[in-house]
Amino acid sequence: MAHVVIVGGGLAGCDCAWQLAEAGVSVTLFEMKPEKRSEAHTEDGLAELVCSNSFRATGPAAAIGLLKEEMERLGSLVMEAAFATRVPAGGALAVDRNLFSDYITEKIEGHEAITVVRREIASLDDEALAGADAVVIAAGPLASPDLTESLMAAVGDARLYFYDAIAPIVSRDSVDFDKAFWGSRWKPEDDDYLNCPMSEAEYKAFVAALLEGEKVKPREFEKEVHFEACLPVEAMAERGEMTLAFGPLKPVGFTDPRTGERPFAIVQLRTENADKTAFNLVGFQTKLKYPEQKRIFRMIPGLENAEFLRLGSIHRNTYVNAPEVLDETLQLKNRPGTYLAGQITGVEGYLESAACGLWLGLSLGRRLRGEAVIDPPVETALGALMNHLRTKPDKQFQPSNVNFGLMPGLEGRIKKKFRKEAYGQRAQAAFAAWIEAAGL
Repeated sequence: MAHVVIVGGGLAGCDCAWQLAEAGVSVTLFEMKPEKRSEAHTEDGLAELVCSNSFRATGPAAAIGLLKEEMERLGSLVMEAAFATRVPAGGALAVDRNLFSDYITEKIEGHEAITVVRREIASLDDEALAGADAVVIAAGPLASPDLTESLMAAVGDARLYFYDAIAPIVSRDSVDFDKAFWGSRWKPEDDDYLNCPMSEAEYKAFVAALLEGEKVKPREFEKEVHFEACLPVEAMAERGEMTLAFGPLKPVGFTDPRTGERPFAIVQLRTENADKTAFNLVGFQTKLKYPEQKRIFRMIPGLENAEFLRLGSIHRNTYVNAPEVLDETLQLKNRPGTYLAGQITGVEGYLESAACGLWLGLSLGRRLRGEAVIDPPVETALGALMNHLRTKPDKQFQPSNVNFGLMPGLEGRIKKKFRKEAYGQRAQAAFAAWIEAAGL
């Protein structure tokens, strides 16, 4: 039986381990918790969600929706767990983060082909990695400093990194329901979100407070670079007074039941668990210091007495220059036998990371059995995402979520309102043909 060692028990590591084990490969999964934790992790379980509890949109008209469909058809453990622990979130797929982690931990620890070892791997030369048929580094964007140093020494490249911020969570019991109301955008009858409406004066005072609030500063030797799709709320406010009102605080589709009118701005709170006792402030990832978060976010109508179950934070995200250092199999070019999976490769997002791990586990398992591997076509969500890691950009390589822009353009003239559906239909057809041809 072939043997693979995986370093990191996050989403990528777990989906990779599951695919390998299901293929008959023996897996040793190293997870440094609880012996050691990153600055963002707090729980002991595998596949801990440290940012949002949302896996974003569903349906083939969204690239992430396509990726969900493809992962599910390929037997993703992450998708299995997500559907088993989902909570209401309108058109999005969101999960109870604790139940999600518990589900995956139980499945991984219960698989007869997987051995979980709770200790840190601090170097690519750690003796625990010796003798394996392959080593997979899936330590995520928060790999320990020692392992990061070892990896960067191996690839011979300067650090590439950006900062990712975490949104706060508040207790339902502390929300003022005389001001907050249930409803999803355009669907007032839905109760998936709590909404806190703002008047113009309240909004402008809030933006001013964000701009003046004291923020966590990067260390002297670190340059502060944010991922464009996950900007801190105060960084968005710095781009102009109305930026938030046209972004995560846009009031379009809502009517304040107290006034019968559209609010000037609105803050949405998404449920964090099945019991709806905790809510995430949508779009409120932040680098404000803790006391400032409490002061400023309690300016939001309905949250004047908010009890914060988790405050926002900012953390380092490390990734490699994938087109330069990885081959088409996600193997380090100058270190044969060592593979990378997940966000450290330059994919961005929970499901993108899991999909990367899933594909590595599936493809590596087939290669270890001497079977042919056919890459997913670039017209599919998975294929487009993996192709992103192989394509040298005109400028600096940057992490990316899955999106239609990673796929080849559509043929012929298609009206704008039909383009997403056209991308989705093409992707579904290409995936169906590929999965049959690949024998999956």
